[in-house]
Amino acid sequence: MEQSAEGRTSSTLFAGFRVLGLFSNDIPHVVRFSALKRRFYVTTCVGKSFHTYDVQKLSLVAVSNSVPQDICCMAADGRLVFAAYGNVFSAFARNKEIVHTFTGHKAEIHLLQPFGDHIISADTDSVLIIWHIYSEEEYLQLTFDKSVFRISAILHPSTYLNKILLGSEQGSLQLWNVKSNKLLYTFPGWKVGVTALQQIWIFDGPVGEGRLLRFRMGHSAPLTKIRYYGQNGQQILSASQDGTLQSFSTIHEKFNKSLGHGLINKKRVKRKGLQNTLSVRLPPITKFAAEEARESDWDSIIACHQGKLSCSTWNYQRSTIGAYFLKPKELKTDDVTATAVDITSCGNFAVIGLSSGTVDVYNMQSGIHRGTFGKEQAHKGSVRGVAVDGLNQLTITAGSEGLLKFWNFKNKILIHSMNLTSSPHMMLLHRDSGILGLALDDFSIIVLDIETRKVVREFSGHQGQINDMAFSPDGRWLISASMDCCIKTWDLPSGCLVDCFLLDSAPLNVTMSPTGDFLATSHVDHLGIYLWSNISLYSVVSLRPLPTDYVPSVVMLPGTCQTQDMELSEDTIEPSDEMIAYDSPEQLNEQLVTLSLLPESRWKNLLNLDVIKKKNKPKEPPKAPKSAPFFIPTVPGLVPRYAAPEQNNDPHQSKVVNLGILAQKSEFCLKLEEGLVNNKYEPALSLLKELGPSGIETELRSLSPDCGGSVEVMQSFLKMIGMMLDRKRDFDLAQAYLALFLKLHLKMIPSEPVLLDEMTKLSSQVEENWIHLQSLFNQSMCVLNYIKSALL
Repeated sequence: MEQSAEGRTSSTLFAGFRVLGLFSNDIPHVVRFSALKRRFYVTTCVGKSFHTYDVQKLSLVAVSNSVPQDICCMAADGRLVFAAYGNVFSAFARNKEIVHTFTGHKAEIHLLQPFGDHIISADTDSVLIIWHIYSEEEYLQLTFDKSVFRISAILHPSTYLNKILLGSEQGSLQLWNVKSNKLLYTFPGWKVGVTALQQIWIFDGPVGEGRLLRFRMGHSAPLTKIRYYGQNGQQILSASQDGTLQSFSTIHEKFNKSLGHGLINKKRVKRKGLQNTLSVRLPPITKFAAEEARESDWDSIIACHQGKLSCSTWNYQRSTIGAYFLKPKELKTDDVTATAVDITSCGNFAVIGLSSGTVDVYNMQSGIHRGTFGKEQAHKGSVRGVAVDGLNQLTITAGSEGLLKFWNFKNKILIHSMNLTSSPHMMLLHRDSGILGLALDDFSIIVLDIETRKVVREFSGHQGQINDMAFSPDGRWLISASMDCCIKTWDLPSGCLVDCFLLDSAPLNVTMSPTGDFLATSHVDHLGIYLWSNISLYSVVSLRPLPTDYVPSVVMLPGTCQTQDMELSEDTIEPSDEMIAYDSPEQLNEQLVTLSLLPESRWKNLLNLDVIKKKNKPKEPPKAPKSAPFFIPTVPGLVPRYAAPEQNNDPHQSKVVNLGILAQKSEFCLKLEEGLVNNKYEPALSLLKELGPSGIETELRSLSPDCGGSVEVMQSFLKMIGMMLDRKRDFDLAQAYLALFLKLHLKMIPSEPVLLDEMTKLSSQVEENWIHLQSLFNQSMCVLNYIKSALL
């Protein structure tokens, strides 16, 4: 992605992933046979890359790497696929990787023809070049006068050795021997341009028509509406100007399905056996709503059509139009049209708003009209949006006259009405949080809480009509797309713009996955659904508010390949200060009580070690293995360390055992003795942190004079605990170590005045710290109880 002037990428939240719903474009496809796998493959062009399908099942085999420009023509043989872009063409191996690139044309290449170990290319200036594929060298070049013979087609006739047939826009054909570089014959043609040359061996079909065996279909016209279907985030419903409703899978293309064209009278079409259904097809879908709760029982999708009064129902499981067309019985013509729809979370009811201001409720199972909001009509102007909360208690409607109304869903009574600063263009409700988003005609956005019916956030900054909005699954972000080609992300808790990126085509629709992993968009004059991955799920993202004068840079739309970003060299990547590395100090403030970062298993069970040892005592003594493997000796402890080898340099060393070695002091005791002298206890504390519960108990037990320690060492240990309490660091460890010390040596402390004085000091320190903590806890609990009980 490009970088803005401020050193940050165009979008910190979203990165282009890939596009769905593109299978082919106007570039002719090519069919090839792989002798190695003995299968036929068809290759179709989709912009800057191509797809390869297995003909037998028409399953997607591979997606090629993208090229710098849009592909203008393709060809293939049994080993390689050739694709031209501009005045250059490349050879792809394994349907993916570029292995050869051919440069030499000065005009755009529009024809390619494999020719054994050679490849023939022709450009728009009628320059024909024959290349050797593997050496990438030019074998022969022919130049034709465009005014007399402009090449429009190339064919290598079977069984014609070293010969090619060229067709022209003027209508004549020429047969050339490329080995001898001679024109063999000129066909006068039919005085009309030759558009294609093809040998036909078998013509299938009784009357010459083709049979439809298998197909992969996307939309043939720009999209009008997209929404995620279900809660798993794997299916996207899309409606298009071609009149179809389709479902695209974000997992694999084999899960795609088309719900077909809507028909005005499906039974009549079946009864009369009409082949051409154009006259009875419904207009394109402009808005739809879906709910999967009862999809196995009845229709789960409601859609309103361009210029139509009735709304159609669709069945997702059967992949067909449903049984009902919902409209008021008293209205017969299409002077009034449906403008807004919604389905309740239970899937039982559909709410439809009309251009006349009427809002009706219908039962999705029976199609029966279940009531109307208001006495005659809900709004004086056209209904711009309808929404029902998650519990079917509240219905919200927005009218073009600038009113937002709250209704009781059950008895259809008006509860509250509020005036808006401008006419609403669209409305979106996040049911889980009860947050309502309204896009107004003055290019601003307001956010309301449906419980309190108050405006909680106002956003402005778009320079064009807001086409669509989407909430993140947790309701924290509101994402808006407008005709100014910008997609902006607003952080609702802070009320700030945290992300913005510019596109080369205006976004018409935007929808967020229920799982939060992808953002899906559709754009003006584009046929695909573009997926953008949520970077915050797999990387640390700094959501800093953007300045008011922030100018986003243009981000290219993702392609069919998942790796579309060009790799930049390290020299071209400028350092960005968006993410500042922050090393947290061990203590933020000396007045704050700081806990240690050690796991609870190191200190929480120190007082219960005797019980744990009894439970873990083996039933029978361990048995030595028959052949013990070789192990490098290690020192006991939580931090693995290899034991130093014992050195015995004196061959005359006495073999008499020195009993003083058995009473050798541990390193922890030595560090405590040093602490009495220099008043530094950090080394001793560091050693204690590395030990496990059993090691800690052993060290503290050995402090007493009966176990090799001394009163001075015990006094030093208590001074270390006092140092930890004074600094308010490692508070949890200080409490645990002191509790274990008292458990082991409580009977000895009263008999030693030095230890008794130290314990008196520690007692006052511990009491002071706990009083301070208790006041903070009480204050926090008071604030929390107020927030929970107060009516905001």
